[in-house]
Amino acid sequence: MSAADQINVGAIGLNGMGWADLTSALKVPGVRVVALCDVDRNVLDRRMRDLAKMNVDTSKVSTYGDYRKLLEQKDIDVVIIGTPDHWHALIMIEACQAGKDVYVEKPVGNSIGECRAMIAAQQKYKRVVQAGQWQRSQQHFRDAVDFVYSGQLGPVRTVKVWCYQGWMHPGPKVPDSAPPPGVDYAAWLGPAPQRSFNASRYHFNFRWFWDYAGGLMTDWGVHLLDYGLLGMRAGVPKTIAALGGIFAYPDMYQETPDTLTTLYEFDGFNLVWDHALGIDNGSYGRDHGIAYIGNNGTLILNRGGWEVIEEKGSKHKVVKPFVAVSDNGTDKHWINFIDVVRSRKMEDLHCSIQDGAHVATVAQMGNISLRSGRRLDWDRGADKFSDEKINADYFMKEYHNGYKLPQI
Repeated sequence: MSAADQINVGAIGLNGMGWADLTSALKVPGVRVVALCDVDRNVLDRRMRDLAKMNVDTSKVSTYGDYRKLLEQKDIDVVIIGTPDHWHALIMIEACQAGKDVYVEKPVGNSIGECRAMIAAQQKYKRVVQAGQWQRSQQHFRDAVDFVYSGQLGPVRTVKVWCYQGWMHPGPKVPDSAPPPGVDYAAWLGPAPQRSFNASRYHFNFRWFWDYAGGLMTDWGVHLLDYGLLGMRAGVPKTIAALGGIFAYPDMYQETPDTLTTLYEFDGFNLVWDHALGIDNGSYGRDHGIAYIGNNGTLILNRGGWEVIEEKGSKHKVVKPFVAVSDNGTDKHWINFIDVVRSRKMEDLHCSIQDGAHVATVAQMGNISLRSGRRLDWDRGADKFSDEKINADYFMKEYHNGYKLPQI
């Protein structure tokens, strides 16, 4: 495929990041939208109106309520997956089987087993698959990691990763009800267990329920833990221990913890994850970030920029001015993805499915420790938990309603 070739995109799941991804995609020269899919007709109609406002010829854009029909459309080159998390693995694998390249939102999988299956599908079908962890394409994040690699911080003993989100709250406890008109609720549930419709489990709030997602740990955690791991060139931890619960909002509707601390033990350093819904006063006066704590100084990194705080009394002068963000990560992530769609040089992807699966696996480990109430050990030789009961209970999501994850 040459740089002059047109890339036709179909987007599945359009209420949140799926739409943000599509708008970034359409900024890339040669990219055209040809299909939209959403189980909520209200969302689908709204996005068609939004496209018209962007001067897109909507008469050439097909619309679907069933993603499988979109995958059958022969002229689609690239599929965007912006659905709730419990759909990511199945749609990504079937898109690869259909010969499409894929941009899949994070977290790539909703279980460790799904992550493994997604990697296997990409390798079998040789498709370009980019995970939507767009911080991988922001220059200041990459520069900060290069500074960590320079060794100027000295030995890094602890990495702190935190996410305090004052604007995020679960929904209220409301009675079950009929789905809103235009919503195919059975299709929204898909492989998740059958449950009556509840407005506080739907749209944005899906992320606070284990059936569909993993809470803040997998929502923002995969963005932030990713750089904690990347800066340390870390694989998987040896041990995982998580403590937390629903402490702040017991009267709101949620299953995942609004407060969580997780300790990961690696060879030579510890990584600490800390999250809180509804408040902003995180470490170092920031509501989110990654701190690499070394003998000579601490580098603090987040979406606003990065800086180094010198260790008091250190003979090594490492103080750096604050470096502010100056680029759009999602836009740059899409430029990178489309470049690779054209070149087929998989090694040039900023966040491959392998990268996305790695951090999603580490995030899932923390959630599994919390849900099981256990300190967990990871058997690196067998590439699974040392406790077989934990593997049986949590390694792979069970699929329901006749849906099955394809065997690769």
